[in-house]
Amino acid sequence: MSYYNQGMEQTLSGKIAIVTGGTRGIGRAIAERLLREGAAVAVCSRSRQNVQALVEACEPGAGGRLLAEAADVSQLAEVQRFFASVDARFGGVDFLINNAGIGIFKSVADLTPEEWRRSIDLNLSGVYYCSHEALPRMQKRGGGYIVNISSLAGKNAFAGGAAYNASKFGLNGFSEAMMLDHRYQDVRVSYIMPGSVDTDFGPRTGAAAWKIQPEDIAEVVAMLLGMPARTLISRVEVRPSKPQK
Repeated sequence: MSYYNQGMEQTLSGKIAIVTGGTRGIGRAIAERLLREGAAVAVCSRSRQNVQALVEACEPGAGGRLLAEAADVSQLAEVQRFFASVDARFGGVDFLINNAGIGIFKSVADLTPEEWRRSIDLNLSGVYYCSHEALPRMQKRGGGYIVNISSLAGKNAFAGGAAYNASKFGLNGFSEAMMLDHRYQDVRVSYIMPGSVDTDFGPRTGAAAWKIQPEDIAEVVAMLLGMPARTLISRVEVRPSKPQK
């Protein structure tokens, strides 16, 4: 029997979700929202310290539904190890939220080859590695959902954004192709393109009350995952309502 009920909204309770880069910022807000919805959530981060901090801050009662491990998704072997841990703990995956990313903002002349590789490896290749591991697992469960956290920088280039723009333009194209590849296997694919979000991802520019909050993006993710399976919102652009003039 298919994982999906085509005519009804999908419940998140009892589902298994992976959130990469899930210990802070947007990723943490998504992980916390999915836990509140009753899902089991596996989170990875490059920082063991951030992983431990998330575990310690976990709401009472949610600990049994949370798996948190240190893993660098730009490294295929670490991705495979992490997915094996998810299999052992939860038995599969229904939702994959590819959120892990890095922002290095320099002109092409100033950008080092190592910084270029790091940007592409984490922001783009890491999404491929995780999706490649998740897809056969989802197909065994009758379907699933992959949500990629992109950026408006994936359609709007800016000075100093060569590596970041390239990775996010690529992520958008990758997301659309993957959606076409797997839509008839009951795997839906969406990507979210936020504008300015109030996290420590990029340079701090003072007061941030006007910015999108991480929990706002988590709300969008929950909305996508809960849509009836007959419907796919393939791309979401999110902007501050009143950006600084």
